[in-house]
Amino acid sequence: MFTIDDLADRLDGYLPQEEIRQVKRAFYYAEQAHDGQRRRSGEPYVTHPLAVANILANMHMDYQSLMAAMLHDVIEDTGVPKTALAREFGEEVTELVDGVSKLTQITFEDKAVAQAENFQKMVLAMSRDIRVIIVKLADRLHNMRTLGALRPDKKRRIARETLEIYARIASRLGINTIRVELEDLSFQAIYPMRSERIQRAVTKARGHRRSMMREIQGTLQQCLDQEGMTGTVIGRQKHLLSIYTKMRDQHKSFNELMDVFGFRIITDQVDTCYRILGAVHNLYKPVPGRFKDYIAIPKANGYQSLHTTLFGMNGIPIEVQIRTREMEAMANNGIAAHWLYKAGQTDRPIAVGSHARAREWIKGLLEMQRRAGNPLEFIEHVKNDLFPDDIYIFTPKGDITELPRGATAVDFAYSVHTDIGNSCIACRIDRYLAPLSTVLQSGQTVEIITAPGARPNSAWLSFVVTAKARSAVRHHLKHQKRRDSVALGQRLLNKALQGFNAKLDTLDSARIDHYLSANQLASLDDLLDSIGLGNRMAYPVARTLAHGGAANDDTSFDSANAPIVIGSDANTAISFARCCYPLPGDPIIGHVSTGKGIVVHRHDCKNLGDLRSDPEKCFPLVWADTIEQDFPVALRLEIETQRGLIAQLASLINDGDANVERIGIEERDAKLSIVNLVISVQSRVQLARIIKRIRHLPHVSKVVRLTN
Repeated sequence: MFTIDDLADRLDGYLPQEEIRQVKRAFYYAEQAHDGQRRRSGEPYVTHPLAVANILANMHMDYQSLMAAMLHDVIEDTGVPKTALAREFGEEVTELVDGVSKLTQITFEDKAVAQAENFQKMVLAMSRDIRVIIVKLADRLHNMRTLGALRPDKKRRIARETLEIYARIASRLGINTIRVELEDLSFQAIYPMRSERIQRAVTKARGHRRSMMREIQGTLQQCLDQEGMTGTVIGRQKHLLSIYTKMRDQHKSFNELMDVFGFRIITDQVDTCYRILGAVHNLYKPVPGRFKDYIAIPKANGYQSLHTTLFGMNGIPIEVQIRTREMEAMANNGIAAHWLYKAGQTDRPIAVGSHARAREWIKGLLEMQRRAGNPLEFIEHVKNDLFPDDIYIFTPKGDITELPRGATAVDFAYSVHTDIGNSCIACRIDRYLAPLSTVLQSGQTVEIITAPGARPNSAWLSFVVTAKARSAVRHHLKHQKRRDSVALGQRLLNKALQGFNAKLDTLDSARIDHYLSANQLASLDDLLDSIGLGNRMAYPVARTLAHGGAANDDTSFDSANAPIVIGSDANTAISFARCCYPLPGDPIIGHVSTGKGIVVHRHDCKNLGDLRSDPEKCFPLVWADTIEQDFPVALRLEIETQRGLIAQLASLINDGDANVERIGIEERDAKLSIVNLVISVQSRVQLARIIKRIRHLPHVSKVVRLTN
């Protein structure tokens, strides 16, 4: 059984004695605090924090992280207050413990919400000290190693959470050793039979491959020695989840995957990496299109290496990775390499860079968290952001931006800056104008064209793929909707107040505050937002604010001022009914619909029915003098069935500067068909021109505009 003395012996290799004593002191404190507590397996509970500290020792983490690992369950599981821990071990260690402690479990109706809420808390803790997430990953790794004592359903739930969140975070931070083990342990818990079968097949295949591996390894090593280059060749094994995923996604058999031999060559200098690449390409022919230079363009998590695939002896594919010792340490330990080198009192640039990248990523997570509407939306953004397949895009100045595969020009705009994303209207890809929805390819140069006053479009959500872009667009649309509903609510309330000879600006502020307090509203904007969305009627609010709700006032709602003007101000709290399709020039009426704001109908719309006589629900509207906006309108045509007539009809509508939104055909008999059209026009005048042209078409016997 692993003991604290065993750990102290390991720490002696990189920590001073005083710091080792502090780690041992934290262990004895935890041992006393957890006295009498046992894990599900029956072992004393303190074996868990000791094992977590041992995982961190493998990564040469600093003594404060090791102390936090020892104490990470003390606050929650033993009743020791945070203040007592701070007195004993100092603020820094206590804050680490507080961040790593199993997060406060809140009772939610949905477990998914609870997990998302807890992850939000973890992100906040990570932002204060990035070591929190490293200790948390070590904690999760030991829990995964000891899943055996749990029920199968609980095992699967924990394993899925580990796979979706913790393994991806380990990958994003470049901690490959933890990522691989978390993935394989999760795979074993979710699919125990599949895992066991693949494990047996791998063991069997490795026995058959051993002599071939030794032969290829010897040939590569001999090649380096002959060229006078220092380098160590080691065999590389695929892990279980990687094999299973490739079999499933690429529809490859197990034998096809195991026919590929993988090797890693570790050397001392960056320039030697490129010289070794030339040597192995001279030894075996490279496979075209399978070379990747992650040294010149590192991955987002700081990973650096040269990747190439070769045609080996008898055409056997050989995958080779070439990297320096620092890159190897970075690939295995990621951000933890920052402390690995600090322990040796040497801040290598590669480790410092990984730390800066991780901080930048967490800063982005915090920005997404502030914008997300709820924990589940946030967790969705994070999952999309965690280590996708990447492409590399160049800015006009030659800077490199990394984006996930499938990213568009809008994703690129938001990756540069949120304000650029919010105001982009077009882009140039390799100097040619292109739509914002264009899917980018690696190596392209992208220039974003912006315009003052431009705003995100809800249609962008159908093609953006990065978490930052999706989060920013949703955030902007959400706030735009509130701004629109507040502005509309103000217009509606002022309209109602004028019937009482009052204005919102001249009302007594104490009376407004009293009304807000009585109705549990935080601010006047909340009241106006509620009115604008139709959740609260303007007339009763106006009566209460103007006269304190006095019943003896004879002023009618209809006596309020002139109708509200409807223009093309893109107000999201104003929508146009799809039952009667109102057009500029039609007499219109407004209906306040709960949650939607004002819905504009034609004055004679049959769907309003008795609501038309309710002054609190409906009120007159008028069109603005100039409106630059397209409106849908429904047409019904009776035509003689004729080949090519629909194409002719669509061409005629297009020539009239209108668009066909929807078209449907129903056959009345063999010779006569009914065509139902929805087209978008700007005015009744434009519609009249189009109808006139349609009537002149041969075989069209009747054209009617549908108003209900």
